[in-house]
Amino acid sequence: MNFQGFVRPDGTVGIRNHVLILPSVVCANRVARGISQQVAGTTWVEHQHGCTQLGADAELTAHVLVSHGTHPNVYGVVVVGLGCETIRAQNIAAAIKEKCPYKPVHLVIIQDEGGSVKATAAGVSAATTMVGAAAQLQREAIDASKLILGTECGGSDAYSGISANPALGFASDLLIDAGGSVVLAETTEIIGAEHIIASRAVNEEVAKKCFTTIQAREKLATDMGVDMRGGQPTPGNIEGGLSTIEEKSLGCIYKAGSRPLQDVIGYAAPVTQKGLVWMDTPGQDVEQLTGMVAGGCHLTVFTTGRGTCCGSPISPTIKVSTTTQLFERMNDNLDLDAGPIVDGKETVDQVGRRIFQEILDVASGKQTKAEILGFNDFAIYRFGPTM
Repeated sequence: MNFQGFVRPDGTVGIRNHVLILPSVVCANRVARGISQQVAGTTWVEHQHGCTQLGADAELTAHVLVSHGTHPNVYGVVVVGLGCETIRAQNIAAAIKEKCPYKPVHLVIIQDEGGSVKATAAGVSAATTMVGAAAQLQREAIDASKLILGTECGGSDAYSGISANPALGFASDLLIDAGGSVVLAETTEIIGAEHIIASRAVNEEVAKKCFTTIQAREKLATDMGVDMRGGQPTPGNIEGGLSTIEEKSLGCIYKAGSRPLQDVIGYAAPVTQKGLVWMDTPGQDVEQLTGMVAGGCHLTVFTTGRGTCCGSPISPTIKVSTTTQLFERMNDNLDLDAGPIVDGKETVDQVGRRIFQEILDVASGKQTKAEILGFNDFAIYRFGPTM
């Protein structure tokens, strides 16, 4: 079972061949956007980080930026810095080059270039050269076992646990059976269902991680002196028919299919194991998506009952609706419809097979609606305050 992708010199595989314009600091966002908007074939990210961050917070931001630069879906990177920030653009560029010496990396420092206009021009020149070289690469047949799939549900409703999530779980099992990796995330949306996931752990150590991860996430809310129910379930979830976080969680975990849980890993940590892995992320859609992509996910299947339109700048995001009504109402943003399960026209297995085929097609180059519309959502989880 193959897809058509790109084999990198270090043996990793990519399903896209992006030239990424990567700002190291919030102050460089405008220049990064300007470069990308002038060079067709590039993509860019924007974020609020990179300066006056300390300790683990600064380390996480640097890790996520470097991980996007080294991601196998990225052919080359133009790193853009202001020049005086905490997280130095020079270090980000050097780290990407050290891990992927074969990858073209160009550094633009706005202060050194003499301002944003000159910095944009320098970035445009470098990016244009990279896009031309990237276009010379050809896709080739790659075994599906190389794929790392992220799973996500956002704007869930009462049908999420009946149609889209179980169908995605069926597709997840198919990929794991083919030798691939699947990431379950959204820790806050596993609260109340952690005992079910833990029962599938490959050993006691992994099972224990399931419970300690949930406890740590709950403690973040109690330490703030707030009730988690103010954010989970969301007002939209409740309007969609979900009453409690436990009810939401019991539907959420269907995405993970039925295969054994291999490990529980931290936010944005590299996914190195085959099979099912739980990444500890918040339930916030874009922070979760960014963490999974930083961990190496080639693409994500995102189920929704209320509707969503977000997508990663470097990793295709396939949207699956829980009902046909939603699919028809937000067709600009949705790729697949799991509603026929609700209507009794298809089984979970049948829709799951459609999702799996879509995964292979998108991995081979088919564009998702989020890609066609140019979504480039990116947000890094934070541990602490800005100094």
